[in-house]
Amino acid sequence: MEKYLADASRYDNGMKFERCGRSGVLLPKVSLGFWHNFGSVDPYERSREITRYAFDHGVVHFDLANNYGPAYGSAEETMGRLMDDDFRPYRDELFISTKAGYDMWPGPYGNWGSRKYLMASLDQSLQRMHLDYVDLFYSHRYDPETPLEETLQALVDVVRQGKALYVGISRWPLEATRTAYEYLKAHDVPLLIYQGRLNLLDREPQEDGILDFCADHGVGFISFSPLAQGLLTDRYLNGIPEESRMAKGKFLKESMLTPELLARLRQLNEEAAQRGETLAEMALAWILAQRGVTSVLVGASSTRQLERNLKCVDAAPFEEA
Repeated sequence: MEKYLADASRYDNGMKFERCGRSGVLLPKVSLGFWHNFGSVDPYERSREITRYAFDHGVVHFDLANNYGPAYGSAEETMGRLMDDDFRPYRDELFISTKAGYDMWPGPYGNWGSRKYLMASLDQSLQRMHLDYVDLFYSHRYDPETPLEETLQALVDVVRQGKALYVGISRWPLEATRTAYEYLKAHDVPLLIYQGRLNLLDREPQEDGILDFCADHGVGFISFSPLAQGLLTDRYLNGIPEESRMAKGKFLKESMLTPELLARLRQLNEEAAQRGETLAEMALAWILAQRGVTSVLVGASSTRQLERNLKCVDAAPFEEA
């Protein structure tokens, strides 16, 4: 493939940016997640095509984690290849995040929230991605056993060491989020962003007060799994496609697609059609209209899929009747 030259109009191709809480960071309303489709089991040239298309359309935020793949670590290795092949000249335009908190290697120091795990994991992530630093490092999940101060001090220290510019937390309960906000603020490393699962079928961050807390305290919020692993698309409206995630049974189980859920999805699909949109566009537009939301993380298995999802940036806000 020829040498990559980014589209000179990449910031004029329709992307809109939102300030992340009370910070200097502006995130694209749609960010690219590497959870699926960027592992060692996926074709590298397809991953390359998707990331090029994203960047050419103003998607400057790439979101990873240590164990994204499969295999573990391989999405970050793909990111390293992409940096070497295409994106090194554009490093200062990119906002790259990674995380640690879930199972990564055997033994007591390859999981959860200890200082030892977080520090070692970030060092490994930087090596895999061929980076000197990440823009954002997350505690990927709340650890009920490790003292929160230990986890939070590790986040403070990775910023002071220059290995991350900002820090965030993902899927922490509200009271622990309050503790994180106060601790990090007191140590001059503000909590930049909270990553949580928010979509039309799962509103836990709203119901638990996370979104209001973030909005009230100047913390950004980014939604992962905004299309509920594909449920909020037209993919399952007329059966279970052979190559779909549900058919493979890894993250989506057939038992989830109850008659009640299918009826609701079909109703939502009809409402989207009346708006001249796909169900996915409307579902993403709903998230972006919620108070406190900065960006949505979308996955993509093709540039065509990403192209369709980017249309949500211009969609009118959707409110369920």
